[in-house]
Amino acid sequence: MATVIGRRGKGSKPERDPEGRMTLTEHLRELRNRVLKAALAVVAFGVLGFVFRDQIFNFLVDPFIEATEQTGRDADLNFREMMDPLVVPLRIAMLTGLVLGAPVWIYQLWAFVTPALYRNEKKWALAVVGAAVPMFGLGVLLAIWLMPRAMVFMQNFAPDNASMLVDFSSYLSFAIRLVLVFGIGFLLPIFVILLNAVGVLRHETLGAARRWVIVGIFAFGAIATPTGDPLSLMVLATPMWLLFEVAVLVCRFMDKRRDRVAGAGLADDEATPDDMLDQLGRVDDDDDRRR
Repeated sequence: MATVIGRRGKGSKPERDPEGRMTLTEHLRELRNRVLKAALAVVAFGVLGFVFRDQIFNFLVDPFIEATEQTGRDADLNFREMMDPLVVPLRIAMLTGLVLGAPVWIYQLWAFVTPALYRNEKKWALAVVGAAVPMFGLGVLLAIWLMPRAMVFMQNFAPDNASMLVDFSSYLSFAIRLVLVFGIGFLLPIFVILLNAVGVLRHETLGAARRWVIVGIFAFGAIATPTGDPLSLMVLATPMWLLFEVAVLVCRFMDKRRDRVAGAGLADDEATPDDMLDQLGRVDDDDDRRR
């Protein structure tokens, strides 16, 4: 019986390498496509942000108004430069595009990187991303809660007969910095656990360096917060300290599990999460038989 060998037509796409290997040209083409899709998403959401710029502007100004009402002081936001009425809405639109388009450009980044990862590396990367997003969001929410309270603290130092004229560009930079500092600060436990997962840090090392880590956390809070007031420092540093302690406990559990897997005869660099669980089950069965 004759065997018919099909030929790939001119318009059909070449088959992908199952291990994700690509030539340099294919890598560049893939990168271009991913960047283009991410940029289109950011631009689309940016246009949406420009359309609803008044509503977003009011949302951003609410903490300032709340602080002014609590202190009873004469304070106003103003545009200092001639071009600010145009530049500020464009900045708001750009930030809106980056924030609302985050799921798209994060996915495009993930889709570009994952073909080069092994199965266990994909699991760890997915776990890190899955944990980092809510932790960053938690820090952002805490920053939004703190913002009017920090401004009340600062306005109370102004003389009673003085009025405040705050440049909106400066106010917007202040708000962005506060949100980013809290969001990044809440990622500390993710970085600690990731360093432990790749074998760089063990829980014993973290425990021995605890005092210096706590000092570093409070120093970071004092330097990074835009206000530098004690309230902002404590609101940022205290949760970071608690999250660090939780990360140390998680690292301790992971180290013990890794040690048991190594004792079961499986090399640490060869063990995937599934292998670890498998080996742990075998060790437990052996212990039961000995008893």
